Amino acid sequence: MNTEACSSFRGTLASILCHSFWGLSFLASRTGLNYAHVFVLLSHRFLLAFLLLQFFPRQVAELRRERKSLLPLLVLGLAQPVCYFLGEQYGILHSSTSFSGIMISMIPVVTTLAAAPVLKERPTRGQLAFSLLSVGGVIWIGLMNRSSGTLDGLGVAALMIAVLSATVYSLLARGISGRTTAFARTYAMMGIGALVFTALALIQCRGSLEAYCLPLHQRSYRISVLFLSVFCSVAGFFLSNYGISKLPIARETVFSNLTTAVSVFVGLVFLHEPFSWQTAICILLILVGIWGVQRTAGTQESGAASQEEPDAPTGSDTILH
Repeated sequence: MNTEACSSFRGTLASILCHSFWGLSFLASRTGLNYAHVFVLLSHRFLLAFLLLQFFPRQVAELRRERKSLLPLLVLGLAQPVCYFLGEQYGILHSSTSFSGIMISMIPVVTTLAAAPVLKERPTRGQLAFSLLSVGGVIWIGLMNRSSGTLDGLGVAALMIAVLSATVYSLLARGISGRTTAFARTYAMMGIGALVFTALALIQCRGSLEAYCLPLHQRSYRISVLFLSVFCSVAGFFLSNYGISKLPIARETVFSNLTTAVSVFVGLVFLHEPFSWQTAICILLILVGIWGVQRTAGTQESGAASQEEPDAPTGSDTILH
């Protein structure tokens, strides 16, 4: 296996693990929200994640080299997790579950299309077709699990913010991957998330530290926060940042639909939610779409590699330099 293939394999594995963790996060978040307001849960999650990163003193010390990238890292942290989570949460609150799911499922397509003019990474027709196939599976699941809920302008605007924030995160993380480490990007995201969500949580608790810490008395809540912090925040976003740096946008973002497939499987196993043949077909469409994007890209990259000169610059090397 050559160096390029090995790098691609590691990026693919990182993306699979990342979105599998995020698929499991729905179960942990549902448990945590039984005891705390969403801002309090997010504060505990990202604050603990940021504290856990302090156990890597060598990597933290090396962050001084990232001073020239402070502004991009600040924008990265504001886009994800801050703006994304705020948009997603308020979007779900002010719209139906099915509409929220459909809007969020558009992230891979929007990001792939945006990567063409920004990063000069143009998807093939095959990649777009398989990506839309995977998105179709997610939309179908959303329509099958439609629930009552209002749909107003605030909900639509909030979900659009979530989609745009996720797109900015992917493009920016890819764009600065050549001059920042995955650890630096993750550190900035956890730090900014901890700061903003803790401020919002304290406002929600009206400045009462007792109310802020009250959910931590529950063992189930502590386990949920620990899982969300370790696996979904620290490990998840590090793997996401690593995968984005190793894979073209079209290949990496399509894995976000894997999150839906994993969450459905978790609901079936742990929450005993209903499972039908339609759901099985949807999951199959998602997986076939993901496989197709990787397969199509792999064929394209193999052919391109034989024609390109070594050390040819990529589109991601031009952004924000």
